[in-house]
Order: sequence, then structure tokens, then C-alpha cells
Amino acid sequence: MDQIARALDIAKFRDPFITARGEARASVALRALETLWFNTGTLCNLTCRNCYIESSPRNDRLAYLTAAEVDTYLDEIARGRLPTTLIGFTGGEPFMNPDIIAMLRSVFSRGLRALVLTNAMNPLRKVRPALLALCEQYPDQLTIRVSVDHYDPAIHEQERGRRTWAPTLDGLIWLARNGFRLDVAGRRFTGATEASLRDGFAALFAAHDIPVDAHDPVRLVLFPEMEPERDVPEITTACWSILHKSPNDVMCAAARMVVKRKDAPAPVVLACTLLAYDPRFEMGTTLAEASAPVSLNHPFCASFCVLGGASCSR
Repeated sequence: MDQIARALDIAKFRDPFITARGEARASVALRALETLWFNTGTLCNLTCRNCYIESSPRNDRLAYLTAAEVDTYLDEIARGRLPTTLIGFTGGEPFMNPDIIAMLRSVFSRGLRALVLTNAMNPLRKVRPALLALCEQYPDQLTIRVSVDHYDPAIHEQERGRRTWAPTLDGLIWLARNGFRLDVAGRRFTGATEASLRDGFAALFAAHDIPVDAHDPVRLVLFPEMEPERDVPEITTACWSILHKSPNDVMCAAARMVVKRKDAPAPVVLACTLLAYDPRFEMGTTLAEASAPVSLNHPFCASFCVLGGASCSR
């Protein structure tokens, strides 16, 4: 039985249109490009135990984007009068990118909002003065989402490494004290109920006067685990009605991500933030080229987006 199961697993997520069982694979049309993500580069000050994008101090498979490259896509949004209102920055650690402040200034000067994902550690500390000045000039346009894997320091450090809790908490407290709009991203990897996780984070936030409502699923996002080798069902066209879900609720209905591969001549646009290394999800070099529907042909499409109900933008 185990050998049969392994064979069936290998057959999954191969054909972009048909599942291993011969059923029509689900796809998602781009309803509107509401959020454009930029992966600023995969270099990070941490090497987390289960980082889906394998960020580390040595992983530069995705190179640093430049402010000029970001401007190319912001210009395309303006020319096409696209309905984009939110620009997301992820990594790696975005505050390690030397152009991050220039990128944010360009976003804000165009009247757009930004969401930056960070571990709030030393790279952010180095740009604190510039960040304060920028947000004084452009108030209410920036949200910073800090990754805190668990409210228990020991469990957090199991994932992120020794001596990571104190500097992350310090960064979170500094952001709160200086009036930044804050969200927090935790993870559902301990088997605890969502209610107990939210209660634990609520106690942490209250103890340090951090103005994040832990029971608001936008302010505290609890992400499902992404394990590409774990057996998950393929999503068929019939799943929408079976699961009582709409394709319009899936992340790729409203978002795309720009990356620049190491040694590549130019950035490319991907279907979403989760599939940075899979060439099947490269959609072109422009936003216009990336407007085609996305076939849900990856385990993360099932485990994170459809069945997990998660989105990086919300």
C-alpha cells in the first residue's frame, strides 16, 4: 500500500489542466491586480528551520531588486490605471535591501500603500531614523508585519534560532512606541487550537502594550504550514462548490509577485508569493503578460490557499 501511495503522490501536480485522477484542474483568473508584491531578495539575517523560500545569509537565488526596477512596475500600474492600491515587500529580509527606503518613498509618492514583512531585528534597527522620517512625511501609508512564530519564546526560537526572541520583541516594541501601524504573522505548527494561539498572543501583546488585536485575523495572521512533500489533494473545478469557496478569494485572483533571479538580466512576474522557484509559475516580464489565469498546479495552492484559507495580502 505504501508503494502505491508514493506512486500516486508522484503523479500529482504534473499536468496544468488535468489532475492525477483525470479530473479538470481548478484555475484562478485575475479578478483585479489589487496587490503587487516585490521579493526584495532571498538574503536574510536568519536561517529559519522551515522557511518556505529557504532564506538565509547565503541564499541569493533571488537577487536584490533595485529601486529603478521597482519603479518600472509602478510606472506600468500608473500607465495602465490598474486598480492596485497595495504594494507588498517580502524576502528574505526586506530591510537588508539597500534600496528599501527609496522603494518605499516611490510607493508613497504615488499615493499607494505599502506592507513590509520583517523579522524586526538588526536590519530594521539600522534604518530606524530613515523609516521614522519617511513615515512622518507620508503618514498612514505603511503597515509593517512582524513575523513572530509563537508567543512562547522557546517555541519561537526552535524555528528561528537561539537569541532571536529578544531582538524581535525589541523591534516590535519600538515600532509600537513610535506609532507604526503593526500587524503580526504567527504560524499554526504546534497543533494548538486557533483560539488558544490567539489568546496566547493577546497576553503577549497586552504585557508589552503592543496595539495589535490578536483576535482580528487581519492584524494577527496565523499561517498554515507549507510542506511541499506532504500529501495534499489536488484542487479540481468541482472543489469550489464542494468546499463552498470562490476562486475570487484565492490570493492569485488579486495579486502577483516580482522577483529577480540571480544573474538574470531583468525581473519576472510570478503568479504569487509562494512559488518563487517553480518556473511553471513565471508569467512574463510585465504585469500585462502576467494577467493570464493561474492553474492551481502546486501543493501550496491546496495546503496554503484553498484548504488553508490563507493569503499574504490580508
